[in-house]
Amino acid sequence: MVSIGTYQRVDLTDAAAVLLRELTQQHGPLMFHQSGGCCDGSSPMCYPVGMFITGPSDVLLGTVDAGTDAPVEVYMSESQFEYWKYTHLTIDVVEGRGAGFSVEGPTGKRFLIRSRMLNDAELQYFGLA
Repeated sequence: MVSIGTYQRVDLTDAAAVLLRELTQQHGPLMFHQSGGCCDGSSPMCYPVGMFITGPSDVLLGTVDAGTDAPVEVYMSESQFEYWKYTHLTIDVVEGRGAGFSVEGPTGKRFLIRSRMLNDAELQYFGLA
């Protein structure tokens, strides 16, 4: 949540970090794109870097440190960000079938998003107060 006096919009649980390290060993550097619906609801989709091409309408929410060689970037579409801009997102993992296009699919686990409203200090930091 808070890192050396700065605020982040996105974080991950220890369980998600463990799975990301395992998946990075298998697939190389990874990134997330927060799904906006359709087939996989609002699941965070995890891809090898370069497999999902972000565009000018995608917002970089931030990076998460899973203890891999490189931070993992987390994106969301600009239109979806308008709905989520007042929230802090935490990437977690639970037992269950992963999303069809996300690399954790075959593991028997799936990533999911937990959210909470930004607090007053975070709102001010992000220019939303």
